[in-house]
Amino acid sequence: MDVRTQMLEAAEKLLDASPDRDIATRAVCEAVGVGAPVLYRLFGDKNGLLSAVVDYGFDRYLATKRAAEPSEDPVVDLRNGWDTHIAFARAHPAVYRLMFSPSFAQVPAAAQEAMRLLQDVLVRCAAVGKLRVAPDIAAQAIMSANIGVALSLVTQPDTYTDPGLSDRVRDALHDSLLVDTEHSGSNKEPGVSTAALQLLALLRTERSPLGEPETALLIHWLDELGRSS
Repeated sequence: MDVRTQMLEAAEKLLDASPDRDIATRAVCEAVGVGAPVLYRLFGDKNGLLSAVVDYGFDRYLATKRAAEPSEDPVVDLRNGWDTHIAFARAHPAVYRLMFSPSFAQVPAAAQEAMRLLQDVLVRCAAVGKLRVAPDIAAQAIMSANIGVALSLVTQPDTYTDPGLSDRVRDALHDSLLVDTEHSGSNKEPGVSTAALQLLALLRTERSPLGEPETALLIHWLDELGRSS
């Protein structure tokens, strides 16, 4: 492991152990056995170090997402994606808090990639007729809820003590967004919007027999129908 990675992992361990969620650059240097000039050369200052810790956290988070092999059932993949998100937050609580901090002046590009990966799974759900709302709308609901639950668990563990909380929120949300889910007892039958979203997803992933103008017009109307729910 190179010195830079050692310092990032040392910073994460110190953050996890810190009661006030803060660290001293001197402690990071001592943990790795290097002098302060090394830290300044690699990161510039403490803010640069913490920014690099966030990037390192997102690198590992996205690695789990990119490595996930799609199954034959996108709904299962969607559930697993929620669970791996929560598992990452529990395993890296201090870094997770930094990764999804509201104090960012600009949202990290890695966070936007995470949203795109979620949308890809939701497009697959739409393609098999399982999605009630447009993939981008569903992605916003799922990501915000996933982050909210994860932050609650890692920042207020003494308050959020229910071991089934994550599963309960996940299943309730998926029930509202998906058709005929495993945990649903009252889902309505798929309607026009679900059918429109299914055909829209297929048109965007497969070659259309229509000409380009006709396909563009069809996509426009299907998008309108899909958002009418």
